[in-house]
Amino acid sequence: MEKENKKCDCEKDSFLEKLFQEYLPEKDNLIQMLNEIQEHYGYVPMHVQKELSEFLNIPMAEIYGVVTFYSRFSLEPQGKYKISVCLGTACFVKGSQKIMDRLTDRLKIEPGQTTKDGLFTIEQTRCVGACGLAPVFTVNGEVYGRATVQKLDEVLDELIKTESK
Repeated sequence: MEKENKKCDCEKDSFLEKLFQEYLPEKDNLIQMLNEIQEHYGYVPMHVQKELSEFLNIPMAEIYGVVTFYSRFSLEPQGKYKISVCLGTACFVKGSQKIMDRLTDRLKIEPGQTTKDGLFTIEQTRCVGACGLAPVFTVNGEVYGRATVQKLDEVLDELIKTESK
């Protein structure tokens, strides 16, 4: 929310101006435009949803419904590293809850939250399609299979080390 609060409505958003020049104001362009918005801002801010609603002549409720339906989109700023832990049946049975517990303990946030420094966001998923590698966690889409708490710690340590350089 911090990014959104810093945005002044009186300023012209050059990204949105360019985006609205690249697309026709047709409903069929909604998903692609949301993808570009998510990529640019790291989430889909409310003020942008309003402008998109006006541009495409689509009710805000419909845009909000699409943003909240697809896991690709977020209403809150995401961390540089998005860590997802699969809690689907195969992963859960093989200990993924221990991985999630360690992750929340180390980062001091809950699933759906982002660390104050903006580095990490934690997510719970139900299946990443890698059941044969259970338990699984991902970092920005990269799959870590046959995961352990120790492996999670190694990955976190490496990411933190990389950021402190």
